[in-house]
Amino acid sequence: MTKKKFLDEHFLLNTTTAQRLYHEFAKEMPIIDYHCHLPPAQIAADASFENLTQAWLYGDHYKWRAMRTNGIHESYCTGDKNDYEKFEKWAATVPYTLRNPLYHWTHLELQRYFDINEVLNPTSARRIYNTASEMLQQPSHSVRSLLSRMNVALVCTTDDPADNLEHHISMKQEGYDTPILPAFRPDASMNADDPVAYNKYLGRLEQAANISIASYDDLLQALKSRHDFFAAQGCSVSDHGIEEIHAEEFTAVEINEIFRTVRAGKQLEPLALRKFKSALLLQLAEWDWEKGWVQQYHLGALRNNNSRMMRILGPDTGWDSIGDFSQARALAKFLDRLDSQDKLAKTILYNLNPADNELLATMIGNFNDGSVAGKVQFGSAWWFLDQKDGMRKQLDALSNMSLLSRFVGMLTDSRSFLSFPRHEYFRRLLCDLLGSEIENGELPDDVNWVGKVVQDICFHNARQYFNWQHLDKKVAAGLSV
Repeated sequence: MTKKKFLDEHFLLNTTTAQRLYHEFAKEMPIIDYHCHLPPAQIAADASFENLTQAWLYGDHYKWRAMRTNGIHESYCTGDKNDYEKFEKWAATVPYTLRNPLYHWTHLELQRYFDINEVLNPTSARRIYNTASEMLQQPSHSVRSLLSRMNVALVCTTDDPADNLEHHISMKQEGYDTPILPAFRPDASMNADDPVAYNKYLGRLEQAANISIASYDDLLQALKSRHDFFAAQGCSVSDHGIEEIHAEEFTAVEINEIFRTVRAGKQLEPLALRKFKSALLLQLAEWDWEKGWVQQYHLGALRNNNSRMMRILGPDTGWDSIGDFSQARALAKFLDRLDSQDKLAKTILYNLNPADNELLATMIGNFNDGSVAGKVQFGSAWWFLDQKDGMRKQLDALSNMSLLSRFVGMLTDSRSFLSFPRHEYFRRLLCDLLGSEIENGELPDDVNWVGKVVQDICFHNARQYFNWQHLDKKVAAGLSV
C-alpha cells in the first residue's frame, strides 16, 4: 500500500468516489457560516493583523488549553509575553498535538491562507511566523480578504440584546457585498444566578432599550424592543448557549415575584431560578416564531469549572468541559408547549455530550411536522465534538435516526478569521463517508445524485432553511448539479 502524503489533495478521502464527490461537487461550494463569534468591528473596519499571533492566538482558548496541558505558563497564553514569544510556545506545542484536531486545523490553515506546506515546530517557527505575518499586513490578507479567499457568502455573528449593532449597520449602509448579519443571543437576560452581575447587565439593557426595568413586564418590553431592533437590522436567527432546556410549570404571579426578588439583589432558590428561565425561554421562542426566525440551542456545556481562573481571567478562556445533563424530558416538554400552540419556530439543537447524539437525533423527529423540510434540525458536531470522530458520530446518528439529506451542514462557531477550513474538513469527511459506502455497495453508484445531496448539505439546504434565497443571484447560480 502506497503511503499517503500528509495533507495532500486527497486528505481524508480514502476512495476514488470520495475524491470525486469532494473535488467535483463539494470543494467549490460557497460557505454560509450561520453561527460564529467573529467580531463585527474588525469586519466593518476591514482590519489587518500585525502578525500571526494576533490572528491565531488572541482569544483562542482551544490553543490555550493545549499549551497549558503541554506545561506552558499562562503568561504565554493570556499573559504579558510578547507576540513572538507566545507564538514560539505554540510552535513548541504543536508537535505534541498529534491526533488532536488542532494539528490538522493548524496545518490546513497554514496551507489555505498562506500557501505554507511546512510542518510547524520549533525549527520552522521563525520562518512560518515571518512569512505569514508579512502576508497578514497586506490588503490581500485583511479580514474581508480572508473571508473572500474562503468563498464565504454570508456570516452570522453572535450579539447580545444590549449591543447597538453599529458595525452591522455601517456595513449595510456601506453596501459591503458579503452579508454580515447579527444573531440574537439573549443568554445574559436569563442568567439571574448571580444577582449582582444580573442587575449590572439589566443596567446595560435599560440603556440600550431606553426603558426603565423595574418589573418583569418591563424586562419583556425591553427585550421585545431589542428583538424588534435586531430584526430591523436584518437579523433572522437567535441562539442560546445554555446547559439545558428549562421547562418548569409557572404562573405569571410567580414570575413577577421572582423578578422582584432578583431585582432587589437577593439570591434566588434553585426552583425559582428554573421557573424564571423557563418563562423567559418560552417567551423568547414565541417571538422567534412570530418573526419567522430560526432558533438555535447549544446544549450541554459545563462552563467555568475552574473558579480560581474564572476570577483571574473571566469566562471563555478555556475552563469549560462536556456536561452530563439530563436533556430529554425538559426538551420534549419545551418543544411540545410551543408546538401545541402552533408557535414552534424552525429549530436547531446542538449537542455537546456524544452520549446524547441519538437522543437529539430522535427528538427532532417528534416535531418535524411536514410543514418545512427539516424544520427541527440536529445541528453539527459542536465545540469538543468538532473533530473527525465527533463529526462522523453526529453524521451517523443523524443518518440513522433522521434524514442526512436535509441537514443544514457545518458552521465554524469560531472567533478566528482563519477557522474556515473547518468547513473543508467537514466536507471531506462527508464525502469520504458517502464515497466509501458507494464503493462498498451500500449506496447506489449514482455520483450525480449523491453529489447533489453533498452540495445541498454544504450550501443549498442552509440557504433555503434560513430563507436566504437572495444568495442565489450572487453565488448559487450554476453550482447545482
